[in-house]
Amino acid sequence: MKDNELLTGLELKQSLRYGENPHQKASWYIFPEEGLSTANQLQGKELSYNNLIDLDAAVSTVQEFAGQPACVVIKHTNPCGVSVGDTPYDALVRALDADRVSCFGGIIAFNSIVDNVCAGEIVKSFYECIVAPNFTEEAKTILAAKKNLRLLELDVNGIKVHPYNVRSILGGVLVQDKDNIPVTTHTSNWKFVTEREPTMQEVIDLTFAWKVVRHVRSNAIVVARHGTTIGVGAGQMNRVGSADIALTAKDNKEILGPIIEGAVLASDGFFPFGDTVRLAHDNGIKAIIQPGGSIKDQESIDACNELGMTMVCTGKRHFLH
Repeated sequence: MKDNELLTGLELKQSLRYGENPHQKASWYIFPEEGLSTANQLQGKELSYNNLIDLDAAVSTVQEFAGQPACVVIKHTNPCGVSVGDTPYDALVRALDADRVSCFGGIIAFNSIVDNVCAGEIVKSFYECIVAPNFTEEAKTILAAKKNLRLLELDVNGIKVHPYNVRSILGGVLVQDKDNIPVTTHTSNWKFVTEREPTMQEVIDLTFAWKVVRHVRSNAIVVARHGTTIGVGAGQMNRVGSADIALTAKDNKEILGPIIEGAVLASDGFFPFGDTVRLAHDNGIKAIIQPGGSIKDQESIDACNELGMTMVCTGKRHFLH
């Protein structure tokens, strides 16, 4: 597509009640037959501007896990709970348990069918939207009790997605390629840069955490174990601050302590200092994945070797501004 054709073909789908705030007017323009516009809304209030922004984040994140049941809970564009499981219900409960406080009022995305067991869990609390490829009839009946809850049927694994991100700035727009090349495309380029190599379980968890971290606002840190996020640190002005939030994300350390031992940590950007490595170690982390590329990479590598930790460098940065 030529640069001067990037925004052609947009059509007005609908005017929205308001934008991010009630005093802002807003409209929804679409590329026909693409993305969220192809969803079938089964029930609930009209979608809002903020709903659509969060749904975009939710669907983009859950698409990472095609081939196994996965659930993502989004709050203010960031994932606060992500999990894969043996069943959709297993993934749902684990994602919610990752941070029940933040999940309240969020948007939940599934990559597989929502059944009556999932629906029974969902109606226990308040959520804005549920998006999934489909819902069983029994699930629809249960969820109908929450008449304002927005239910969207959407082929999250197979929808057509525009290849560019477009973002407005003062006096213009910025256009870039989407950062959506599958993580597995690049794993052969990962480098184990420490004396201790990761265990098989750590490789699985590092891959999971790396899939999630690119959907978290920078500076981004994700702590995960056994296919579930434990803590997410987003949008801080320094990386060690994001790590501190992710590592202390539970209500108290008594709850976090026994869970985090053996967890892994992912960072969307390189470590400029070794302080995040030491903080991670002090909180039970044994394996770290990050892009690498800092002039002080060796400081972080040396810290890992000193502390008996594993570090994987991917050579691929995933900032999300």
